[in-house]
Amino acid sequence: MTHVQHLKPFLKKTPFYEPMSALMHGAGWIRWQGFYSPAFYDSTQSEYMACRNGATVYDVSPLIKYAIKGKDAAKFANYLVTRDLTKIKPMNAAYTAWCDDDGRMIEEGTIFRLGENEFLLNAALHQLHWLNESAYGFSVDIEEVSDSLAGLSLQGPNARIILETLGVQGIGKLPHFGIMETSVDGHWLRIDRAGFTGDLGYEIWVKPQDALWLWETLFRIGDPLKIAPMGGHALEMTRIEAGFILVDVDYIGSHHAIRPTQRVSPIEAGIGWAVALKKDAYFVGKRALQKEKAEGSSRFILSGVEIEGRKPAPGAFLYADEKGTKELGLTTSAMWSPLLKKNIAFAQIPPAYTKPGTEMWIEIWYPKEKKIERSMVKCWTRNRMFFDPPRKKEIV
Repeated sequence: MTHVQHLKPFLKKTPFYEPMSALMHGAGWIRWQGFYSPAFYDSTQSEYMACRNGATVYDVSPLIKYAIKGKDAAKFANYLVTRDLTKIKPMNAAYTAWCDDDGRMIEEGTIFRLGENEFLLNAALHQLHWLNESAYGFSVDIEEVSDSLAGLSLQGPNARIILETLGVQGIGKLPHFGIMETSVDGHWLRIDRAGFTGDLGYEIWVKPQDALWLWETLFRIGDPLKIAPMGGHALEMTRIEAGFILVDVDYIGSHHAIRPTQRVSPIEAGIGWAVALKKDAYFVGKRALQKEKAEGSSRFILSGVEIEGRKPAPGAFLYADEKGTKELGLTTSAMWSPLLKKNIAFAQIPPAYTKPGTEMWIEIWYPKEKKIERSMVKCWTRNRMFFDPPRKKEIV
């Protein structure tokens, strides 16, 4: 994502651009996959608080979406990703990774199983060429369908009641990562219970021509329930609290790495739980990942870190000792959490230091009175999922 002043003539507008633009009080646009995307509308802090205390909407239309269909779609999808998709029933989704033959992660994202042999893969990076190459020998059709769906991510504790007020029947029974299709006032909706905030949340997909109806309806019925638009800066805060990793921030996709050493495995990226090494079918990178697991050869594990004090530590080095004689790793994402009242970060640290509670030291450089000062403070390994409320998964 980059600022857009010099790119305005070239950027596309999502179906939600006009209503988003009407609520934007400043020059808050950034570029996301060639589209205008809001970084903020007015106040990042107020948008963050709205998500944690009411509800927010974020335009996810620029996500790249690939339809995978055909006689061998289920076999191909299971070959493609690290999760065991035989355990994912139709109308359910799964968070997963996909790797190269060396077990290095190309990307991670969500795959939706819409039928026995019908899938939709959401990605942040373009993957069509690689998907087509990987499908050699399979009877499968792969098509990018990004422009055929417009989506809003509705997140926050009031998200469910807003959808109930909208008239979505049975939304309270939709399980975490479940999918449903319905119709409201003659408009088709596909809703999945997922998101990037770690809170109760849903992604709502409509046909592009119904985007304005969806936006206006959500804000009309959600006004008394503290609904607000949210930009990427507030979303960044919520995803760090939730422990979600981000490509080009917490890891480099293997196809985009400049040096081989920049490539990471899903285990090193801290999502080893999403790698089904015991599934019967082979998947791309399985042998390399089995070897990494058996030999314990992971260079590091992306872990959660809680830091003493209130100074955020982006790009900070971690050490085993206060004098800084033994370097351990580097933070990739960091923030002061207003909700948790904690100084948190993700850091690449050796496996021997990933047990929760392990004490380390971190070197933080920060501006103070026109100077750059250095602080060496204690930090501790934590579960990277700092924020995980029961409402995220509960059924009512």
